[in-house]
Amino acid sequence: MLDLVPHDSSLGQDDSAAAVAQRQQALLARVASGDKNAFSQLYDEMAPRVFGLVKRVLIDHAQAEEVTQEVFLEIWQTAARFDPTKGGAATWILTMTHRRAIDRIRASQSSRDRDVRVGIRDFDPGHDNVSEHVEVSVEHARVAKALERLTDLQRQAITLSYYGGYSNSEVATMLSVPLGTVKTRIRDGMIRLRDELGVAS
Repeated sequence: MLDLVPHDSSLGQDDSAAAVAQRQQALLARVASGDKNAFSQLYDEMAPRVFGLVKRVLIDHAQAEEVTQEVFLEIWQTAARFDPTKGGAATWILTMTHRRAIDRIRASQSSRDRDVRVGIRDFDPGHDNVSEHVEVSVEHARVAKALERLTDLQRQAITLSYYGGYSNSEVATMLSVPLGTVKTRIRDGMIRLRDELGVAS
């Protein structure tokens, strides 16, 4: 069972976005050197956001917990690959998280479809929970595919804002770009997503 409540009292809500970004980068650097205490602090700080992002993509609580654990295992094993010149620690972690969640959807989609086909003869139309879940999963897969067609900058900004729950100013700090640029990236990215998904504006 995931413990998603931060234990470190030093993680105050008064921290500026820049201070948070610097702390996360420093923690990740220590994790890369094998510092278990730094990993525990990073987990306390990032686990709620990682779990929240995975839950939004997967819907299923149990799978979201599993994927969250996989993400933090990957962080522990690959922290040395983090390149601060390419973005902040949170961006790196949430991008990894989104990729893991989408991979889980893709891995389970074929077996889920097979289960639906096998069980369709016993299906109760009055309780269409299985097909509804499949439709939601398929829609998430469509969105993921559309996100892959965006520029890296558009995808990062949208992922942090809509999946990560960060404000535009926080996204600007994490990506080290002006606030106006973030707003433009998100706006243009959402327009392109609507076009890719065939959604009328």
